[in-house]
Amino acid sequence: MGIGGKTIDEALASLSDMTAGAVPIGKDEHLQRIARAQAYMRAQGIAAVYLNAGANLTYFTGTKWHASERMVGAILPAQGAIEYIAPAFEESTLKDFMLVDGAVNCWHEHESPYALFIAVLKRMGIAPNSAQPPRVGICESAAFFIYDGIRPLAEGYALENARAVTAHCRTRKSAAEIALMQRAKDMTLAVHIAAASILREGITTKEVEEFIDRAHRKVGAPGGSYFVIVLFGEATAYPHGVSYVQTLKPGDTVLIDTGCKLHNYISDITRTYVYGPISARQRSVWNSEKKAQAAAFAAAQLGVPCEAVDAAARRALEADGFGPGYKLPGLPHRTGHGIGLDIHEWPYLVGGDKTPLDVGMCFSNEPMICIPGEFGVRHEDHFYMTAAGPKWFTEPAHSIDDPFGLNR
Repeated sequence: MGIGGKTIDEALASLSDMTAGAVPIGKDEHLQRIARAQAYMRAQGIAAVYLNAGANLTYFTGTKWHASERMVGAILPAQGAIEYIAPAFEESTLKDFMLVDGAVNCWHEHESPYALFIAVLKRMGIAPNSAQPPRVGICESAAFFIYDGIRPLAEGYALENARAVTAHCRTRKSAAEIALMQRAKDMTLAVHIAAASILREGITTKEVEEFIDRAHRKVGAPGGSYFVIVLFGEATAYPHGVSYVQTLKPGDTVLIDTGCKLHNYISDITRTYVYGPISARQRSVWNSEKKAQAAAFAAAQLGVPCEAVDAAARRALEADGFGPGYKLPGLPHRTGHGIGLDIHEWPYLVGGDKTPLDVGMCFSNEPMICIPGEFGVRHEDHFYMTAAGPKWFTEPAHSIDDPFGLNR
Protein backbone atom coordinates (compact mmCIF):
# COMPACT_ATOMS: atom_id res chain seq x y z
CA MET A 1 0.00 0.00 0.00
CA GLY A 2 1.68 3.19 -1.24
CA ILE A 3 4.81 1.36 -2.42
CA GLY A 4 5.49 1.95 -6.12
CA GLY A 5 3.13 3.11 -8.84
CA LYS A 6 4.31 6.70 -9.43
CA THR A 7 6.93 8.29 -11.60
CA ILE A 8 9.46 10.64 -10.08
CA ASP A 9 7.70 13.62 -11.65
CA GLU A 10 4.32 12.51 -10.31
CA ALA A 11 5.72 12.04 -6.81
CA LEU A 12 7.40 15.44 -6.81
CA ALA A 13 4.18 17.04 -8.08
CA SER A 14 2.36 15.61 -5.06
CA LEU A 15 4.58 17.64 -2.71
CA SER A 16 4.45 21.33 -1.89
CA ASP A 17 6.15 23.77 0.47
CA MET A 18 5.27 22.96 4.09
CA THR A 19 7.16 25.75 5.86
CA ALA A 20 4.46 28.45 5.99
CA GLY A 21 4.20 29.89 9.49
CA ALA A 22 7.37 28.19 10.77
CA VAL A 23 9.11 30.86 12.86
CA PRO A 24 12.83 30.76 13.70
CA ILE A 25 13.93 31.18 17.29
CA GLY A 26 13.97 34.90 18.09
CA LYS A 27 16.30 37.12 20.07
CA ASP A 28 14.02 37.16 23.12
CA GLU A 29 14.22 33.38 23.49
CA HIS A 30 18.01 33.45 23.13
CA LEU A 31 18.18 36.04 25.91
CA GLN A 32 15.97 33.82 28.07
CA ARG A 33 18.34 30.90 27.42
CA ILE A 34 21.31 32.99 28.53
CA ALA A 35 19.50 34.07 31.69
CA ARG A 36 18.53 30.46 32.50
CA ALA A 37 22.10 29.29 31.96
CA GLN A 38 23.49 32.04 34.17
CA ALA A 39 21.06 31.23 36.97
CA TYR A 40 22.11 27.59 36.78
CA MET A 41 25.80 28.53 36.73
CA ARG A 42 25.42 30.65 39.85
CA ALA A 43 23.57 27.85 41.63
CA GLN A 44 26.30 25.37 40.67
CA GLY A 45 29.22 27.68 41.43
CA ILE A 46 30.45 27.93 37.82
CA ALA A 47 32.06 31.29 37.07
CA ALA A 48 31.97 31.21 33.26
CA VAL A 49 31.68 28.96 30.24
CA TYR A 50 33.23 29.16 26.79
CA LEU A 51 30.78 28.41 23.95
CA ASN A 52 32.55 27.34 20.78
CA ALA A 53 31.38 28.00 17.24
CA GLY A 54 28.70 25.45 16.35
CA ALA A 55 25.47 24.32 17.95
CA ASN A 56 26.19 25.66 21.45
CA LEU A 57 27.04 29.14 20.18
CA THR A 58 23.90 29.10 18.01
CA TYR A 59 21.71 27.83 20.84
CA PHE A 60 22.60 30.59 23.28
CA THR A 61 23.31 33.54 20.99
CA GLY A 62 21.62 32.78 17.67
CA THR A 63 25.00 33.36 16.00
CA LYS A 64 25.71 30.76 13.31
CA TRP A 65 29.39 30.09 12.81
CA HIS A 66 31.18 26.92 11.74
CA ALA A 67 34.03 25.65 13.89
CA SER A 68 37.46 25.72 12.24
CA GLU A 69 41.15 25.80 13.14
CA ARG A 70 40.66 29.33 14.53
CA MET A 71 39.12 29.97 17.94
CA VAL A 72 35.71 31.65 17.50
CA GLY A 73 33.11 31.61 20.22
CA ALA A 74 31.61 33.40 23.20
CA ILE A 75 32.38 33.73 26.88
CA LEU A 76 29.29 33.53 29.07
CA PRO A 77 29.94 34.70 32.64
CA ALA A 78 27.64 33.71 35.51
CA GLN A 79 26.87 37.41 35.86
CA GLY A 80 27.11 40.13 33.26
CA ALA A 81 26.97 40.39 29.49
CA ILE A 82 28.13 37.74 27.07
CA GLU A 83 31.22 38.60 25.00
CA TYR A 84 32.65 37.10 21.84
CA ILE A 85 36.16 36.13 20.84
CA ALA A 86 37.25 36.02 17.18
CA PRO A 87 40.06 36.80 14.74
CA ALA A 88 40.23 40.53 14.06
CA PHE A 89 39.65 40.06 10.34
CA GLU A 90 36.34 38.27 11.09
CA GLU A 91 34.94 40.96 13.43
CA SER A 92 32.63 42.61 10.92
CA THR A 93 31.39 39.29 9.56
CA LEU A 94 30.73 37.98 13.07
CA LYS A 95 28.74 41.10 13.92
CA ASP A 96 26.72 40.61 10.74
CA PHE A 97 25.75 37.07 11.86
CA MET A 98 25.22 38.10 15.49
CA LEU A 99 21.71 37.95 16.95
CA VAL A 100 22.51 38.61 20.62
CA ASP A 101 24.83 41.61 20.70
CA GLY A 102 28.05 41.58 22.66
CA ALA A 103 31.55 42.99 22.66
CA VAL A 104 33.91 41.22 20.24
CA ASN A 105 37.39 40.60 21.63
CA CYS A 106 39.78 40.26 18.70
CA TRP A 107 43.14 38.64 18.12
CA HIS A 108 45.44 38.99 15.13
CA GLU A 109 46.86 35.98 13.35
CA HIS A 110 50.26 36.22 15.11
CA GLU A 111 48.64 36.54 18.55
CA SER A 112 47.30 33.94 20.99
CA PRO A 113 43.51 33.69 21.27
CA TYR A 114 44.06 31.62 24.41
CA ALA A 115 45.91 34.41 26.17
CA LEU A 116 43.12 36.75 25.07
CA PHE A 117 40.56 34.36 26.57
CA ILE A 118 42.31 34.50 29.97
CA ALA A 119 42.62 38.29 29.73
CA VAL A 120 38.88 38.65 29.08
CA LEU A 121 38.06 36.46 32.08
CA LYS A 122 40.19 38.71 34.29
CA ARG A 123 38.58 41.86 32.89
CA MET A 124 35.16 40.31 33.62
CA GLY A 125 36.20 40.09 37.25
CA ILE A 126 36.87 36.34 37.15
CA ALA A 127 40.36 36.46 38.60
CA PRO A 128 42.64 33.45 39.16
CA ASN A 129 42.79 32.18 42.72
CA SER A 130 45.08 29.33 43.69
CA ALA A 131 43.26 28.79 46.99
CA GLN A 132 39.78 28.63 45.44
CA PRO A 133 40.11 28.52 41.64
CA PRO A 134 37.07 29.84 39.73
CA ARG A 135 35.38 27.07 37.75
CA VAL A 136 35.46 27.73 34.01
CA GLY A 137 33.63 25.42 31.63
CA ILE A 138 35.08 24.71 28.19
CA CYS A 139 32.54 23.83 25.47
CA GLU A 140 32.36 20.06 25.10
CA SER A 141 32.29 20.38 21.32
CA ALA A 142 35.44 22.51 21.14
CA ALA A 143 38.41 20.84 19.47
CA PHE A 144 41.16 19.65 21.79
CA PHE A 145 43.57 22.29 20.46
CA ILE A 146 41.46 25.00 22.11
CA TYR A 147 41.56 23.36 25.52
CA ASP A 148 45.23 22.53 25.00
CA GLY A 149 45.96 26.19 24.23
CA ILE A 150 44.09 27.51 27.27
CA ARG A 151 45.30 24.95 29.81
CA PRO A 152 48.94 26.12 30.27
CA LEU A 153 47.76 29.71 30.73
CA ALA A 154 44.97 28.91 33.19
CA GLU A 155 46.89 28.71 36.48
CA GLY A 156 44.48 29.65 39.24
CA TYR A 157 41.44 28.49 37.26
CA ALA A 158 39.66 25.12 37.40
CA LEU A 159 38.87 24.12 33.81
CA GLU A 160 36.02 21.63 33.33
CA ASN A 161 33.56 20.36 30.78
CA ALA A 162 30.81 22.93 30.08
CA ARG A 163 28.38 20.11 29.34
CA ALA A 164 26.81 20.47 32.81
CA VAL A 165 25.50 23.86 31.66
CA THR A 166 24.92 23.30 27.95
CA ALA A 167 23.14 19.97 28.34
CA HIS A 168 21.03 21.20 31.26
CA CYS A 169 19.64 23.93 29.02
CA ARG A 170 19.55 22.28 25.60
CA THR A 171 17.94 18.99 26.63
CA ARG A 172 14.78 20.75 27.78
CA LYS A 173 13.21 22.09 24.61
CA SER A 174 10.85 25.06 24.57
CA ALA A 175 7.47 25.10 22.85
CA ALA A 176 9.01 27.03 19.97
CA GLU A 177 11.75 24.43 19.50
CA ILE A 178 9.26 21.57 19.58
CA ALA A 179 7.10 23.35 17.00
CA LEU A 180 10.07 23.63 14.61
CA MET A 181 11.01 19.99 15.13
CA GLN A 182 7.40 18.94 14.56
CA ARG A 183 7.31 20.78 11.25
CA ALA A 184 10.65 19.35 10.11
CA LYS A 185 9.47 15.82 10.94
CA ASP A 186 6.15 16.37 9.15
CA MET A 187 8.16 17.41 6.10
CA THR A 188 10.36 14.33 6.21
CA LEU A 189 7.42 11.98 6.69
CA ALA A 190 5.81 13.44 3.56
CA VAL A 191 9.10 12.81 1.74
CA HIS A 192 9.13 9.20 2.96
CA ILE A 193 5.66 8.62 1.55
CA ALA A 194 6.70 10.12 -1.79
CA ALA A 195 9.91 8.06 -1.87
CA ALA A 196 8.03 4.80 -1.32
CA SER A 197 5.72 5.66 -4.20
CA ILE A 198 8.54 5.79 -6.81
CA LEU A 199 9.99 2.35 -6.08
CA ARG A 200 10.15 -0.01 -9.03
CA GLU A 201 12.13 -3.09 -9.96
CA GLY A 202 15.61 -2.06 -11.08
CA ILE A 203 15.71 1.33 -9.35
CA THR A 204 19.00 1.96 -7.55
CA THR A 205 19.62 3.26 -4.05
CA LYS A 206 21.44 6.23 -5.59
CA GLU A 207 18.37 7.18 -7.64
CA VAL A 208 16.18 7.08 -4.51
CA GLU A 209 18.70 9.15 -2.53
CA GLU A 210 18.72 11.79 -5.27
CA PHE A 211 14.92 11.85 -5.33
CA ILE A 212 14.74 12.28 -1.53
CA ASP A 213 17.05 15.29 -1.68
CA ARG A 214 14.87 16.88 -4.37
CA ALA A 215 11.73 16.04 -2.39
CA HIS A 216 13.09 17.67 0.77
CA ARG A 217 13.75 20.83 -1.23
CA LYS A 218 10.20 20.67 -2.65
CA VAL A 219 8.66 20.62 0.86
CA GLY A 220 10.77 23.63 1.85
CA ALA A 221 14.07 22.40 3.30
CA PRO A 222 16.56 24.87 1.78
CA GLY A 223 19.50 22.49 2.14
CA GLY A 224 17.66 19.44 0.86
CA SER A 225 18.35 16.28 2.83
CA TYR A 226 20.44 16.78 5.95
CA PHE A 227 21.36 13.12 5.46
CA VAL A 228 19.92 10.11 3.65
CA ILE A 229 20.46 6.36 3.86
CA VAL A 230 18.72 4.06 1.37
CA LEU A 231 19.25 0.31 1.66
CA PHE A 232 17.79 -2.73 -0.14
CA GLY A 233 17.86 -6.42 0.72
CA GLU A 234 20.68 -7.82 2.85
CA ALA A 235 22.27 -4.37 3.12
CA THR A 236 19.42 -3.32 5.44
CA ALA A 237 21.12 -5.36 8.20
CA TYR A 238 23.81 -2.65 8.47
CA PRO A 239 22.50 0.25 10.59
CA HIS A 240 24.38 3.04 8.81
CA GLY A 241 24.61 1.54 5.36
CA VAL A 242 27.14 0.01 2.99
CA SER A 243 29.65 1.37 0.49
CA TYR A 244 28.02 -0.01 -2.65
CA VAL A 245 24.93 0.86 -4.69
CA GLN A 246 22.09 -1.67 -4.62
CA THR A 247 19.39 -2.39 -7.19
CA LEU A 248 15.83 -3.17 -6.09
CA LYS A 249 14.25 -6.53 -6.81
CA PRO A 250 10.93 -8.11 -5.73
CA GLY A 251 10.89 -9.36 -2.14
CA ASP A 252 13.63 -6.97 -1.00
CA THR A 253 13.41 -5.32 2.40
CA VAL A 254 13.69 -1.55 1.96
CA LEU A 255 15.11 0.70 4.71
CA ILE A 256 15.16 4.48 4.28
CA ASP A 257 16.52 6.79 6.99
CA THR A 258 16.54 10.52 6.27
CA GLY A 259 15.98 13.99 7.64
CA CYS A 260 16.21 17.70 6.96
CA LYS A 261 16.85 20.98 8.76
CA LEU A 262 14.33 23.74 9.37
CA HIS A 263 15.62 26.91 11.04
CA ASN A 264 18.51 24.85 12.46
CA TYR A 265 16.32 22.06 13.92
CA ILE A 266 16.61 18.53 12.59
CA SER A 267 14.27 15.70 11.61
CA ASP A 268 15.29 12.03 11.53
CA ILE A 269 12.83 9.29 10.54
CA THR A 270 13.36 5.70 9.36
CA ARG A 271 10.83 3.52 7.59
CA THR A 272 11.25 -0.16 6.69
CA TYR A 273 8.94 -2.17 4.44
CA VAL A 274 9.06 -4.74 1.65
CA TYR A 275 8.90 -4.22 -2.10
CA GLY A 276 6.68 -6.94 -3.53
CA PRO A 277 5.83 -10.23 -1.82
CA ILE A 278 6.34 -10.31 1.96
CA SER A 279 7.76 -13.45 3.55
CA ALA A 280 6.63 -14.83 6.90
CA ARG A 281 10.11 -14.08 8.25
CA GLN A 282 9.98 -10.43 7.19
CA ARG A 283 6.50 -10.04 8.68
CA SER A 284 7.51 -11.60 12.00
CA VAL A 285 10.64 -9.47 12.42
CA TRP A 286 8.82 -6.30 11.35
CA ASN A 287 6.19 -6.92 14.02
CA SER A 288 8.83 -7.65 16.68
CA GLU A 289 10.46 -4.32 15.90
CA LYS A 290 7.12 -2.54 16.21
CA LYS A 291 6.53 -4.21 19.58
CA ALA A 292 9.95 -3.17 20.87
CA GLN A 293 9.40 0.42 19.77
CA ALA A 294 6.04 0.46 21.57
CA ALA A 295 7.60 -0.99 24.73
CA ALA A 296 10.23 1.77 24.77
CA PHE A 297 7.55 4.44 24.34
CA ALA A 298 5.44 3.00 27.15
CA ALA A 299 8.44 2.97 29.49
CA ALA A 300 9.28 6.62 28.81
CA GLN A 301 7.59 8.28 31.78
CA LEU A 302 8.61 11.40 33.70
CA GLY A 303 11.32 10.72 36.25
CA VAL A 304 12.25 7.34 34.78
CA PRO A 305 15.98 7.02 34.01
CA CYS A 306 16.88 6.95 30.32
CA GLU A 307 18.44 3.50 30.64
CA ALA A 308 15.07 2.01 31.67
CA VAL A 309 13.64 2.87 28.23
CA ASP A 310 16.46 0.97 26.53
CA ALA A 311 15.94 -1.96 28.91
CA ALA A 312 12.22 -2.12 28.06
CA ALA A 313 12.95 -2.37 24.33
CA ARG A 314 15.52 -5.13 24.91
CA ARG A 315 13.12 -7.14 27.07
CA ALA A 316 10.57 -7.06 24.25
CA LEU A 317 13.17 -8.20 21.73
CA GLU A 318 14.51 -10.96 23.97
CA ALA A 319 10.97 -12.26 24.45
CA ASP A 320 10.88 -12.77 20.67
CA GLY A 321 14.23 -14.57 20.61
CA PHE A 322 16.60 -11.71 19.81
CA GLY A 323 19.73 -10.79 21.72
CA PRO A 324 20.28 -10.90 24.61
CA GLY A 325 21.91 -7.53 25.07
CA TYR A 326 23.77 -6.41 21.96
CA LYS A 327 24.12 -9.91 20.55
CA LEU A 328 22.99 -10.49 16.97
CA PRO A 329 20.46 -11.21 15.64
CA GLY A 330 19.12 -8.35 17.72
CA LEU A 331 19.70 -4.73 18.64
CA PRO A 332 23.39 -3.76 18.29
CA HIS A 333 23.11 -0.13 19.42
CA ARG A 334 21.24 2.12 21.88
CA THR A 335 17.47 2.42 21.63
CA GLY A 336 17.51 6.17 21.07
CA HIS A 337 19.25 9.52 21.15
CA GLY A 338 18.33 13.07 21.99
CA ILE A 339 17.79 15.46 19.08
CA GLY A 340 17.53 19.18 18.48
CA LEU A 341 20.17 21.43 16.91
CA ASP A 342 22.36 18.33 16.64
CA ILE A 343 21.06 15.07 15.24
CA HIS A 344 22.54 13.17 18.19
CA GLU A 345 22.30 14.97 21.53
CA TRP A 346 22.29 14.04 25.18
CA PRO A 347 20.73 12.34 26.95
CA TYR A 348 20.69 8.87 25.39
CA LEU A 349 18.30 5.95 25.76
CA VAL A 350 21.03 3.47 26.63
CA GLY A 351 22.22 1.39 29.54
CA GLY A 352 24.24 3.51 31.96
CA ASP A 353 22.47 6.81 31.22
CA LYS A 354 20.61 7.49 34.45
CA THR A 355 19.32 10.94 33.44
CA PRO A 356 15.68 11.20 34.62
CA LEU A 357 13.23 11.96 31.82
CA ASP A 358 11.99 15.54 32.12
CA VAL A 359 9.49 17.79 30.35
CA GLY A 360 10.86 19.05 27.03
CA MET A 361 13.32 16.23 26.41
CA CYS A 362 13.18 14.83 22.85
CA PHE A 363 14.32 11.38 21.73
CA SER A 364 14.51 9.02 18.81
CA ASN A 365 12.94 5.59 19.41
CA GLU A 366 14.69 3.09 17.11
CA PRO A 367 15.44 -0.35 18.63
CA MET A 368 16.64 -1.78 15.29
CA ILE A 369 16.73 -5.53 14.64
CA CYS A 370 19.78 -6.60 12.61
CA ILE A 371 20.00 -10.09 11.12
CA PRO A 372 23.35 -10.40 9.29
CA GLY A 373 23.07 -12.23 5.99
CA GLU A 374 19.29 -11.65 5.79
CA PHE A 375 17.95 -8.14 6.44
CA GLY A 376 17.32 -5.53 9.11
CA VAL A 377 14.26 -3.63 10.32
CA ARG A 378 14.36 -0.20 11.91
CA HIS A 379 11.30 1.79 12.87
CA GLU A 380 12.44 5.26 13.93
CA ASP A 381 10.10 7.90 15.20
CA HIS A 382 10.72 10.58 17.78
CA PHE A 383 8.83 11.60 20.88
CA TYR A 384 9.01 14.45 23.38
CA MET A 385 8.20 14.52 27.06
CA THR A 386 5.18 16.50 28.25
CA ALA A 387 3.73 16.99 31.72
CA ALA A 388 1.41 14.07 30.88
CA GLY A 389 4.16 11.76 29.58
CA PRO A 390 5.61 10.98 26.13
CA LYS A 391 4.05 12.28 22.92
CA TRP A 392 4.95 11.16 19.40
CA PHE A 393 6.15 13.71 16.86
CA THR A 394 5.13 11.23 14.15
CA GLU A 395 2.96 8.17 14.55
CA PRO A 396 4.85 4.87 14.15
CA ALA A 397 4.59 2.82 10.98
CA HIS A 398 1.13 1.25 10.77
CA SER A 399 1.78 -2.26 9.42
CA ILE A 400 4.11 -4.05 7.04
CA ASP A 401 1.24 -4.22 4.48
CA ASP A 402 0.37 -0.53 4.88
CA PRO A 403 3.40 1.17 6.47
CA PHE A 404 2.10 4.71 6.06
CA GLY A 405 -1.46 3.98 7.15
CA LEU A 406 -2.89 5.05 3.79
CA ASN A 407 -5.74 2.57 4.01
CA ARG A 408 -6.96 3.49 7.48
